[in-house]
Amino acid sequence: MPVLDAFWEWISLQVPKKGTRFEKAVNYAQNHKEHFMTYLEDGRCSFSNNLSENAIRPFTLGRKNWLFSDTPKGAQASAIVYTMVEMAKAHNLNIYKYLNYLLEQLPDTKMTDEALSRLVPWNKDIIAYCSGVM
Repeated sequence: MPVLDAFWEWISLQVPKKGTRFEKAVNYAQNHKEHFMTYLEDGRCSFSNNLSENAIRPFTLGRKNWLFSDTPKGAQASAIVYTMVEMAKAHNLNIYKYLNYLLEQLPDTKMTDEALSRLVPWNKDIIAYCSGVM
């Protein structure tokens, strides 16, 4: 907060020349101050969106590949697998071990919520069994 307070104090003292890029930057900062400050509300948030952009990069690169999904069911299956892999990554699981474990358990629509909850990547037993990124 002290760094941002100093920045806002500094920006308020700026008198950029009209029509310059600096004027555009100062006006942008002043007009979006409230949005810039919201990241202070949660310590897990970053001022930069680089982490978010890096997290979605595999999906943006995969878009061309997804054009070749022959059927809606094939596209849905791909989406499910990508989701499982990304969730395993987000919980620092060994992706191979996690997917292998899921295939051994073969979850289906007949499983109870309790049984399914034992297969989620944030389950403590799963974390113990599949911890460690490949």
